[in-house]
Amino acid sequence: MSLSAPRHARRAPAQQIAERHSARRHGAGFWLIASAFVTAMAFSTVPTPLYPLYQARDGFSTFTVTIVFAVYAIGVLASLLLAGHVSDWVGRRKILITALTLELVAAVMFLTEPSLPVLLLARLVTGLGVGMLTATATAHLHELHSAHRPGASSQRFEIVSTAANIGGLGFGPLVAGLLAQYLDAPLRLPYLVFGALLIISIAAVALTPETVQVQSVRPAYRPQRVSTDHGDRAGYLAAAAAGFASFAVFGLFTSLAPAFVGGTLHHPSRALAGLTVFAVFGASAAAQTLTSRLDAGIRRSIGLYAQAAGVVALAIGMHTANLTAFIVAGLVAGGGAGVLFKSAVGTVVAMATPAKRGEALAGLFLISYLGLALPAIGLGIATRHTTVTTAMTWFTGVLLALLTTAGLLARRPSHTD
Repeated sequence: MSLSAPRHARRAPAQQIAERHSARRHGAGFWLIASAFVTAMAFSTVPTPLYPLYQARDGFSTFTVTIVFAVYAIGVLASLLLAGHVSDWVGRRKILITALTLELVAAVMFLTEPSLPVLLLARLVTGLGVGMLTATATAHLHELHSAHRPGASSQRFEIVSTAANIGGLGFGPLVAGLLAQYLDAPLRLPYLVFGALLIISIAAVALTPETVQVQSVRPAYRPQRVSTDHGDRAGYLAAAAAGFASFAVFGLFTSLAPAFVGGTLHHPSRALAGLTVFAVFGASAAAQTLTSRLDAGIRRSIGLYAQAAGVVALAIGMHTANLTAFIVAGLVAGGGAGVLFKSAVGTVVAMATPAKRGEALAGLFLISYLGLALPAIGLGIATRHTTVTTAMTWFTGVLLALLTTAGLLARRPSHTD
Protein backbone atom coordinates (compact mmCIF):
# COMPACT_ATOMS: atom_id res chain seq x y z
CA MET A 1 0.00 0.00 0.00
CA SER A 2 2.81 2.37 0.91
CA LEU A 3 4.46 1.91 -2.46
CA SER A 4 1.34 2.44 -4.54
CA ALA A 5 0.86 6.10 -3.59
CA PRO A 6 4.29 7.30 -4.75
CA ARG A 7 3.84 5.42 -8.03
CA HIS A 8 0.47 7.07 -8.55
CA ALA A 9 1.99 10.45 -7.70
CA ARG A 10 4.78 9.88 -10.20
CA ARG A 11 2.31 8.89 -12.89
CA ALA A 12 0.00 11.92 -12.48
CA PRO A 13 2.47 14.66 -13.54
CA ALA A 14 3.37 12.66 -16.66
CA GLN A 15 -0.29 12.34 -17.56
CA GLN A 16 -0.84 16.06 -16.98
CA ILE A 17 2.13 16.91 -19.21
CA ALA A 18 0.74 14.67 -21.95
CA GLU A 19 -2.67 16.30 -21.65
CA ARG A 20 -1.17 19.80 -21.84
CA HIS A 21 0.90 18.79 -24.86
CA SER A 22 -2.19 17.36 -26.56
CA ALA A 23 -4.16 20.54 -25.81
CA ARG A 24 -1.36 22.69 -27.28
CA ARG A 25 -1.28 20.55 -30.44
CA HIS A 26 -5.03 20.90 -30.85
CA GLY A 27 -4.79 24.64 -30.20
CA ALA A 28 -2.10 25.05 -32.86
CA GLY A 29 -4.07 22.80 -35.19
CA PHE A 30 -7.13 25.03 -34.75
CA TRP A 31 -5.26 27.99 -36.23
CA LEU A 32 -3.61 25.91 -38.96
CA ILE A 33 -7.01 24.69 -40.15
CA ALA A 34 -8.41 28.22 -39.91
CA SER A 35 -5.61 29.54 -42.14
CA ALA A 36 -6.13 26.73 -44.65
CA PHE A 37 -9.86 27.47 -44.62
CA VAL A 38 -9.22 31.15 -45.38
CA THR A 39 -6.84 30.29 -48.21
CA ALA A 40 -9.22 27.82 -49.83
CA MET A 41 -12.21 30.14 -49.69
CA ALA A 42 -10.12 33.09 -50.92
CA PHE A 43 -8.92 31.09 -53.92
CA SER A 44 -12.52 30.32 -54.85
CA THR A 45 -13.25 34.04 -55.41
CA VAL A 46 -9.97 35.05 -57.06
CA PRO A 47 -11.61 35.26 -60.54
CA THR A 48 -14.30 37.72 -59.34
CA PRO A 49 -12.49 40.99 -60.21
CA LEU A 50 -10.85 39.32 -63.23
CA TYR A 51 -14.07 38.46 -65.09
CA PRO A 52 -14.05 41.79 -67.03
CA LEU A 53 -10.53 40.91 -68.25
CA TYR A 54 -11.71 37.50 -69.43
CA GLN A 55 -14.65 39.20 -71.15
CA ALA A 56 -12.35 41.66 -72.93
CA ARG A 57 -9.92 38.92 -73.94
CA ASP A 58 -12.44 36.34 -75.13
CA GLY A 59 -15.38 38.56 -76.02
CA PHE A 60 -18.06 36.81 -73.99
CA SER A 61 -21.07 38.49 -72.39
CA THR A 62 -22.18 39.17 -68.82
CA PHE A 63 -24.56 36.22 -69.15
CA THR A 64 -21.56 33.97 -69.90
CA VAL A 65 -19.95 35.21 -66.68
CA THR A 66 -23.09 34.01 -64.91
CA ILE A 67 -22.69 30.59 -66.56
CA VAL A 68 -19.06 30.40 -65.40
CA PHE A 69 -20.21 31.25 -61.90
CA ALA A 70 -23.02 28.69 -62.13
CA VAL A 71 -20.57 25.94 -63.09
CA TYR A 72 -18.60 26.70 -59.94
CA ALA A 73 -21.77 26.48 -57.86
CA ILE A 74 -22.69 23.18 -59.53
CA GLY A 75 -19.28 21.81 -58.50
CA VAL A 76 -19.85 22.93 -54.92
CA LEU A 77 -23.31 21.38 -54.77
CA ALA A 78 -22.21 18.10 -56.36
CA SER A 79 -19.30 17.82 -53.96
CA LEU A 80 -21.46 18.60 -50.93
CA LEU A 81 -23.91 15.91 -52.01
CA LEU A 82 -21.26 13.29 -52.74
CA ALA A 83 -18.46 14.02 -50.27
CA GLY A 84 -19.38 16.81 -47.83
CA HIS A 85 -20.23 14.30 -45.08
CA VAL A 86 -17.63 11.60 -45.74
CA SER A 87 -15.15 13.07 -43.25
CA ASP A 88 -17.40 11.75 -40.46
CA TRP A 89 -16.21 8.27 -41.51
CA VAL A 90 -12.71 8.61 -43.01
CA GLY A 91 -11.36 11.54 -40.98
CA ARG A 92 -11.17 15.28 -41.45
CA ARG A 93 -7.58 15.54 -42.69
CA LYS A 94 -7.97 13.19 -45.67
CA ILE A 95 -10.92 15.15 -47.02
CA LEU A 96 -9.29 18.54 -46.41
CA ILE A 97 -6.07 17.53 -48.17
CA THR A 98 -8.05 16.15 -51.11
CA ALA A 99 -10.08 19.36 -51.33
CA LEU A 100 -7.00 21.60 -51.24
CA THR A 101 -5.33 19.44 -53.88
CA LEU A 102 -8.33 19.90 -56.18
CA GLU A 103 -8.03 23.66 -55.78
CA LEU A 104 -4.33 23.45 -56.58
CA VAL A 105 -5.19 21.55 -59.79
CA ALA A 106 -7.66 24.33 -60.65
CA ALA A 107 -4.92 26.94 -60.10
CA VAL A 108 -2.72 25.12 -62.61
CA MET A 109 -5.61 25.15 -65.12
CA PHE A 110 -6.03 28.91 -64.72
CA LEU A 111 -2.30 29.37 -65.33
CA THR A 112 -2.59 27.83 -68.80
CA GLU A 113 -4.34 31.03 -70.00
CA PRO A 114 -7.46 29.00 -70.64
CA SER A 115 -10.08 29.28 -73.31
CA LEU A 116 -13.68 29.41 -72.13
CA PRO A 117 -14.02 25.58 -71.89
CA VAL A 118 -10.89 25.33 -69.72
CA LEU A 119 -12.09 28.27 -67.62
CA LEU A 120 -15.38 26.45 -67.06
CA LEU A 121 -13.56 23.24 -66.11
CA ALA A 122 -11.26 25.09 -63.71
CA ARG A 123 -14.25 26.66 -61.97
CA LEU A 124 -15.97 23.28 -61.74
CA VAL A 125 -12.89 21.74 -60.09
CA THR A 126 -12.67 24.71 -57.72
CA GLY A 127 -16.28 24.13 -56.73
CA LEU A 128 -15.64 20.44 -56.11
CA GLY A 129 -12.84 21.34 -53.72
CA VAL A 130 -14.86 23.98 -51.88
CA GLY A 131 -17.82 21.63 -51.46
CA MET A 132 -15.61 19.03 -49.81
CA LEU A 133 -13.91 21.58 -47.62
CA THR A 134 -16.55 23.86 -46.09
CA ALA A 135 -18.48 21.47 -43.83
CA THR A 136 -15.33 19.41 -43.10
CA ALA A 137 -13.24 22.40 -42.05
CA THR A 138 -16.08 23.78 -39.93
CA ALA A 139 -16.54 20.45 -38.12
CA HIS A 140 -12.76 20.09 -37.68
CA LEU A 141 -12.47 23.56 -36.17
CA HIS A 142 -15.25 22.79 -33.70
CA GLU A 143 -13.58 19.57 -32.58
CA LEU A 144 -10.12 21.13 -32.31
CA HIS A 145 -11.58 23.98 -30.27
CA SER A 146 -13.35 21.54 -27.93
CA ALA A 147 -10.17 19.47 -27.48
CA HIS A 148 -8.06 22.57 -26.83
CA ARG A 149 -10.55 24.21 -24.44
CA PRO A 150 -12.79 21.50 -22.94
CA GLY A 151 -15.99 22.93 -21.53
CA ALA A 152 -15.28 26.44 -22.84
CA SER A 153 -17.77 28.59 -24.72
CA SER A 154 -18.05 27.92 -28.45
CA GLN A 155 -17.79 31.65 -29.26
CA ARG A 156 -14.20 31.42 -30.50
CA PHE A 157 -15.13 28.56 -32.83
CA GLU A 158 -18.18 30.41 -34.17
CA ILE A 159 -16.26 33.63 -34.80
CA VAL A 160 -13.23 31.98 -36.40
CA SER A 161 -15.12 29.45 -38.53
CA THR A 162 -17.54 31.94 -40.03
CA ALA A 163 -14.86 34.64 -40.38
CA ALA A 164 -12.59 32.15 -42.18
CA ASN A 165 -15.42 31.16 -44.50
CA ILE A 166 -16.90 34.58 -45.22
CA GLY A 167 -13.71 36.59 -44.70
CA GLY A 168 -11.85 34.27 -47.04
CA LEU A 169 -14.44 34.85 -49.76
CA GLY A 170 -13.72 38.59 -49.49
CA PHE A 171 -9.95 38.26 -49.20
CA GLY A 172 -9.61 36.57 -52.61
CA PRO A 173 -11.07 39.42 -54.72
CA LEU A 174 -9.09 42.02 -52.76
CA VAL A 175 -5.73 40.34 -53.38
CA ALA A 176 -6.54 39.41 -56.98
CA GLY A 177 -7.82 42.92 -57.76
CA LEU A 178 -4.73 44.62 -56.36
CA LEU A 179 -2.33 42.23 -58.10
CA ALA A 180 -4.18 42.59 -61.41
CA GLN A 181 -4.35 46.38 -61.19
CA TYR A 182 -0.80 47.21 -60.17
CA LEU A 183 1.43 44.32 -61.32
CA ASP A 184 2.06 42.49 -64.58
CA ALA A 185 0.36 39.31 -65.80
CA PRO A 186 -3.06 40.01 -64.21
CA LEU A 187 -4.52 36.67 -65.34
CA ARG A 188 -1.56 34.65 -64.08
CA LEU A 189 0.02 36.26 -61.01
CA PRO A 190 -3.01 35.86 -58.67
CA TYR A 191 -3.10 32.13 -59.38
CA LEU A 192 0.65 31.78 -58.83
CA VAL A 193 0.35 33.46 -55.43
CA PHE A 194 -2.59 31.36 -54.34
CA GLY A 195 -1.07 28.19 -55.76
CA ALA A 196 1.87 28.68 -53.39
CA LEU A 197 -0.49 29.37 -50.48
CA LEU A 198 -2.46 26.20 -51.26
CA ILE A 199 0.72 24.11 -51.13
CA ILE A 200 1.52 25.60 -47.71
CA SER A 201 -2.05 24.87 -46.60
CA ILE A 202 -1.77 21.21 -47.56
CA ALA A 203 1.36 20.94 -45.40
CA ALA A 204 -0.44 22.71 -42.53
CA VAL A 205 -3.36 20.27 -42.61
CA ALA A 206 -0.96 17.33 -42.62
CA LEU A 207 0.55 18.61 -39.34
CA THR A 208 -2.84 19.00 -37.63
CA PRO A 209 -4.20 16.35 -35.22
CA GLU A 210 -7.04 14.18 -36.51
CA THR A 211 -10.24 14.52 -34.50
CA VAL A 212 -12.28 11.65 -35.94
CA GLN A 213 -11.69 8.07 -34.84
CA VAL A 214 -11.74 6.18 -38.11
CA GLN A 215 -14.20 3.32 -37.92
CA SER A 216 -12.92 -0.19 -38.58
CA VAL A 217 -16.18 -0.97 -40.37
CA ARG A 218 -17.35 1.99 -42.40
CA PRO A 219 -21.03 2.61 -43.06
CA ALA A 220 -22.28 1.85 -46.56
CA TYR A 221 -21.66 4.88 -48.72
CA ARG A 222 -24.59 7.04 -49.67
CA PRO A 223 -24.80 10.58 -51.02
CA GLN A 224 -25.46 13.39 -48.57
CA ARG A 225 -28.97 13.22 -47.15
CA VAL A 226 -30.48 16.65 -46.59
CA SER A 227 -32.40 15.96 -43.42
CA THR A 228 -34.03 18.11 -40.77
CA ASP A 229 -33.71 15.21 -38.32
CA HIS A 230 -31.20 16.88 -35.99
CA GLY A 231 -33.29 17.45 -32.89
CA ASP A 232 -35.31 20.51 -33.91
CA ARG A 233 -36.92 20.50 -37.35
CA ALA A 234 -38.16 24.10 -37.23
CA GLY A 235 -34.78 25.30 -35.98
CA TYR A 236 -32.91 23.47 -38.73
CA LEU A 237 -35.26 24.76 -41.44
CA ALA A 238 -34.87 28.30 -40.08
CA ALA A 239 -31.07 27.94 -40.18
CA ALA A 240 -31.21 26.58 -43.73
CA ALA A 241 -33.45 29.42 -44.93
CA ALA A 242 -31.10 31.92 -43.27
CA GLY A 243 -28.10 30.32 -44.95
CA PHE A 244 -29.80 30.45 -48.36
CA ALA A 245 -30.70 34.12 -47.92
CA SER A 246 -27.24 35.06 -46.68
CA PHE A 247 -25.43 33.40 -49.56
CA ALA A 248 -27.81 34.99 -52.08
CA VAL A 249 -26.26 38.36 -51.17
CA PHE A 250 -22.75 36.92 -51.39
CA GLY A 251 -23.56 35.37 -54.78
CA LEU A 252 -24.72 38.73 -56.10
CA PHE A 253 -21.40 40.38 -55.21
CA THR A 254 -19.15 37.55 -56.41
CA SER A 255 -20.85 37.21 -59.79
CA LEU A 256 -22.43 40.40 -61.14
CA ALA A 257 -21.24 43.27 -58.92
CA PRO A 258 -17.82 43.80 -60.61
CA ALA A 259 -19.48 44.08 -64.04
CA PHE A 260 -22.06 46.51 -62.62
CA VAL A 261 -19.37 48.68 -61.02
CA GLY A 262 -17.25 48.66 -64.17
CA GLY A 263 -20.11 49.01 -66.68
CA THR A 264 -23.18 50.80 -65.33
CA LEU A 265 -21.23 52.86 -62.78
CA HIS A 266 -18.27 53.44 -65.15
CA HIS A 267 -15.50 52.53 -62.70
CA PRO A 268 -13.39 49.91 -64.53
CA SER A 269 -10.63 49.66 -61.90
CA ARG A 270 -9.96 46.01 -61.02
CA ALA A 271 -8.69 47.12 -57.61
CA LEU A 272 -12.00 48.92 -56.97
CA ALA A 273 -13.98 45.85 -58.05
CA GLY A 274 -11.98 43.67 -55.68
CA LEU A 275 -12.19 46.23 -52.88
CA THR A 276 -15.98 46.47 -53.25
CA VAL A 277 -16.42 42.72 -52.86
CA PHE A 278 -13.91 42.65 -49.99
CA ALA A 279 -15.78 45.46 -48.22
CA VAL A 280 -19.01 43.47 -48.29
CA PHE A 281 -17.39 40.32 -46.91
CA GLY A 282 -15.26 42.36 -44.50
CA ALA A 283 -18.42 43.97 -43.11
CA SER A 284 -19.82 40.48 -42.73
CA ALA A 285 -16.83 39.26 -40.72
CA ALA A 286 -16.74 42.44 -38.60
CA ALA A 287 -20.46 42.22 -37.81
CA GLN A 288 -20.04 38.59 -36.75
CA THR A 289 -17.33 39.59 -34.29
CA LEU A 290 -19.19 42.61 -32.89
CA THR A 291 -22.36 40.63 -32.22
CA SER A 292 -20.69 37.48 -30.88
CA ARG A 293 -21.64 38.13 -27.25
CA LEU A 294 -25.28 38.86 -27.93
CA ASP A 295 -28.10 36.46 -27.23
CA ALA A 296 -28.67 34.09 -30.17
CA GLY A 297 -32.22 35.35 -30.74
CA ILE A 298 -31.16 39.00 -30.73
CA ARG A 299 -28.26 38.23 -33.05
CA ARG A 300 -30.55 36.45 -35.50
CA SER A 301 -32.99 39.38 -35.48
CA ILE A 302 -30.18 41.86 -36.14
CA GLY A 303 -29.03 39.76 -39.08
CA LEU A 304 -32.53 39.51 -40.54
CA TYR A 305 -33.35 43.23 -40.27
CA ALA A 306 -29.91 44.45 -41.38
CA GLN A 307 -29.85 42.23 -44.44
CA ALA A 308 -33.39 43.23 -45.38
CA ALA A 309 -32.57 46.95 -45.04
CA GLY A 310 -29.30 46.54 -46.91
CA VAL A 311 -30.88 44.74 -49.87
CA VAL A 312 -33.59 47.40 -50.22
CA ALA A 313 -30.93 50.13 -50.10
CA LEU A 314 -28.86 48.17 -52.63
CA ALA A 315 -31.73 48.15 -55.11
CA ILE A 316 -32.15 51.90 -54.60
CA GLY A 317 -28.41 52.45 -55.11
CA MET A 318 -28.53 50.50 -58.37
CA HIS A 319 -31.56 52.47 -59.63
CA THR A 320 -29.82 55.78 -58.88
CA ALA A 321 -26.47 54.52 -60.27
CA ASN A 322 -24.70 55.95 -57.24
CA LEU A 323 -21.43 54.19 -56.33
CA THR A 324 -21.34 55.45 -52.74
CA ALA A 325 -24.93 54.36 -52.07
CA PHE A 326 -24.21 50.99 -53.73
CA ILE A 327 -21.17 50.33 -51.52
CA VAL A 328 -22.81 51.52 -48.27
CA ALA A 329 -25.86 49.35 -48.97
CA GLY A 330 -23.54 46.44 -49.70
CA LEU A 331 -21.83 46.94 -46.34
CA VAL A 332 -25.17 46.84 -44.50
CA ALA A 333 -26.45 43.84 -46.47
CA GLY A 334 -23.15 42.01 -46.08
CA GLY A 335 -23.02 42.70 -42.34
CA GLY A 336 -26.54 41.40 -41.89
CA ALA A 337 -25.86 38.34 -44.01
CA GLY A 338 -22.73 37.53 -42.01
CA VAL A 339 -24.52 37.74 -38.66
CA LEU A 340 -27.41 35.66 -40.00
CA PHE A 341 -25.11 32.96 -41.39
CA LYS A 342 -23.07 32.82 -38.19
CA SER A 343 -26.29 32.31 -36.27
CA ALA A 344 -27.26 29.50 -38.65
CA VAL A 345 -23.93 27.68 -38.21
CA GLY A 346 -24.10 28.01 -34.43
CA THR A 347 -27.66 26.65 -34.40
CA VAL A 348 -26.79 23.59 -36.47
CA VAL A 349 -23.59 22.79 -34.57
CA ALA A 350 -25.44 23.01 -31.26
CA MET A 351 -28.28 20.72 -32.29
CA ALA A 352 -26.32 18.02 -34.18
CA THR A 353 -24.75 15.03 -32.45
CA PRO A 354 -20.98 14.57 -32.99
CA ALA A 355 -21.56 11.51 -35.18
CA LYS A 356 -23.79 13.55 -37.53
CA ARG A 357 -22.16 16.97 -37.23
CA GLY A 358 -20.44 16.77 -40.60
CA GLU A 359 -23.67 15.59 -42.20
CA ALA A 360 -25.73 18.35 -40.59
CA LEU A 361 -23.25 21.05 -41.64
CA ALA A 362 -22.97 19.61 -45.15
CA GLY A 363 -26.75 19.89 -45.44
CA LEU A 364 -26.64 23.50 -44.27
CA PHE A 365 -23.87 24.39 -46.72
CA LEU A 366 -25.66 22.55 -49.52
CA ILE A 367 -28.77 24.68 -49.06
CA SER A 368 -26.66 27.82 -48.54
CA TYR A 369 -24.75 27.26 -51.79
CA LEU A 370 -28.06 26.84 -53.59
CA GLY A 371 -28.63 30.38 -52.37
CA LEU A 372 -25.26 31.36 -53.82
CA ALA A 373 -26.09 29.87 -57.20
CA LEU A 374 -29.81 30.08 -57.98
CA PRO A 375 -30.45 33.83 -57.43
CA ALA A 376 -27.26 34.75 -59.31
CA ILE A 377 -28.25 32.52 -62.24
CA GLY A 378 -31.76 33.98 -62.14
CA LEU A 379 -30.34 37.51 -62.24
CA GLY A 380 -28.08 36.58 -65.14
CA ILE A 381 -30.99 35.18 -67.13
CA ALA A 382 -33.16 38.17 -66.26
CA THR A 383 -30.56 40.64 -67.55
CA ARG A 384 -30.97 39.13 -71.02
CA HIS A 385 -34.59 40.33 -71.07
CA THR A 386 -34.60 43.40 -68.84
CA THR A 387 -32.26 45.90 -67.18
CA VAL A 388 -30.01 45.01 -64.26
CA THR A 389 -31.89 47.41 -61.99
CA THR A 390 -35.27 45.87 -62.81
CA ALA A 391 -33.88 42.39 -62.19
CA MET A 392 -32.48 43.63 -58.89
CA THR A 393 -35.91 44.88 -57.86
CA TRP A 394 -37.36 41.39 -58.31
CA PHE A 395 -34.36 39.91 -56.50
CA THR A 396 -35.07 42.22 -53.57
CA GLY A 397 -38.69 41.15 -53.35
CA VAL A 398 -37.85 37.44 -53.40
CA LEU A 399 -35.13 37.85 -50.79
CA LEU A 400 -37.39 39.83 -48.44
CA ALA A 401 -39.98 37.04 -48.65
CA LEU A 402 -37.30 34.47 -47.82
CA LEU A 403 -36.02 36.48 -44.86
CA THR A 404 -39.57 36.76 -43.54
CA THR A 405 -39.94 32.98 -43.83
CA ALA A 406 -36.68 32.40 -41.96
CA GLY A 407 -37.81 34.73 -39.18
CA LEU A 408 -41.18 33.05 -38.80
CA LEU A 409 -39.65 29.56 -38.70
CA ALA A 410 -37.16 30.65 -36.05
CA ARG A 411 -39.98 31.87 -33.81
CA ARG A 412 -41.77 28.53 -33.82
CA PRO A 413 -41.43 26.50 -30.61
CA SER A 414 -38.62 23.97 -30.89
CA HIS A 415 -39.28 20.30 -30.35
CA THR A 416 -37.18 17.18 -30.24
CA ASP A 417 -37.84 14.55 -32.87
